[in-house]
Amino acid sequence: VDDEEEVFQVIMKKLDWEGMGFRIAGYARNGVEALEMAEELSVDVVMTDIKMPYMDGLTLCRKLKEQYQKIKVIIFSGFDEFEYAREAIKIEAEEYILKPINANELREVFERIKNNLDKELDEKRNIDKLQENFLTSLIDGRIPEDSIEEYARNCSLTLKGPYFVVTVLHISTTNPMEGALPIDPFLLAVSVKKLAEEQLAASEYDSKIVTYLGDGIVITQLPTEEAITRFTDCMDKICKMAKRVCKAKITAGIGHVCSGPEELQMSYLGAKNAVSYRVLYGNTRAINIAEIDPQENADLPWEEPFIQKIIKKVKVGEEQPLLDAIAEFTEKLAGSKMSLQRYRILIMELITELSRFGANNQINLEDVFGGNGDVYTRAMQLESTDALREWLCENCLKLQKQVQNERQDTTKSFVSKAIDYVKEHYA
Repeated sequence: VDDEEEVFQVIMKKLDWEGMGFRIAGYARNGVEALEMAEELSVDVVMTDIKMPYMDGLTLCRKLKEQYQKIKVIIFSGFDEFEYAREAIKIEAEEYILKPINANELREVFERIKNNLDKELDEKRNIDKLQENFLTSLIDGRIPEDSIEEYARNCSLTLKGPYFVVTVLHISTTNPMEGALPIDPFLLAVSVKKLAEEQLAASEYDSKIVTYLGDGIVITQLPTEEAITRFTDCMDKICKMAKRVCKAKITAGIGHVCSGPEELQMSYLGAKNAVSYRVLYGNTRAINIAEIDPQENADLPWEEPFIQKIIKKVKVGEEQPLLDAIAEFTEKLAGSKMSLQRYRILIMELITELSRFGANNQINLEDVFGGNGDVYTRAMQLESTDALREWLCENCLKLQKQVQNERQDTTKSFVSKAIDYVKEHYA
């Protein structure tokens, strides 16, 4: 960055940049122009003069460090004054060198910076891989609650909270932006992730971004529950910026705020649910699940995993784990404060899943639920979650037993057929 074109033309020609492991991304004539280019080009190093119109080099350096903490800044100047050097040190410039620039000195400066960048990159890759594995396991519910703190410590992560939220960054590939060039979805995802990382690094939020199942997943620690409003605005800004900078349509689905890392799986399910609302609210924006349905925001994402857990325990065939899964479900239901309408829908979904499982396993459902009246109506007439628990325990145990008997009958049938075959064919 220099307002004298002959200066940067000489610098660009003086060294074998490709041989040193660098590529010239571009040049600017003042700080304002340079700041815009840094946003678009995602550069690693900025080399700038001090005295320039509109925005001087020191101001540029300060703004770059505020917005992009990892950019290395080299300041060069023809003014051999202590104040400039002192200010450069204060704002964490990598180097302060004087004009006229010596080619050997410049080469040494860039060799040092490249070594530092390579070292930082290697360290970051190793730590990032560990952290990514940990965080994806956490939102998937694969880490025991009592092991979370130890896992986090082992991969250099601090989970102080006190509040947490998960955001899903979904890139729309079905309807590309008009005029946008065809681009590899993987490269687009990398560009969006890098943009989001830079913006969040410059914000007030402690966030980590990982890639999971094709989406960017942002795990954020919040100082208060109320901070979610400002955070939603921040994610909305990132969506708008991605459209301008990366030519990508991004939907940021924001899950429920939770009070511990062990609840991040529920926040993640809420975030995925929020993303699906883009068909109603449009993409290129942030959608907060709590703003869509604030009365039920605490309870939207949890039902399906609990229902599937009960089905799984019926299938496995052990009595006590099934009873425990039902108790866990009804306890969660009792504390959910959901509306009566949602409760009725949930009970219908539960019975439908149990009935489907029974039918798939050739079970006569009247033997399980009884033939006197509609099973849905009987379930709706239960007047408490305790009554529901007892009813579920009774019927699910019968279903479990029927499945076991069916398996035994199937096995016996195969043996009988084998004996008959031998009697008939063994001469």
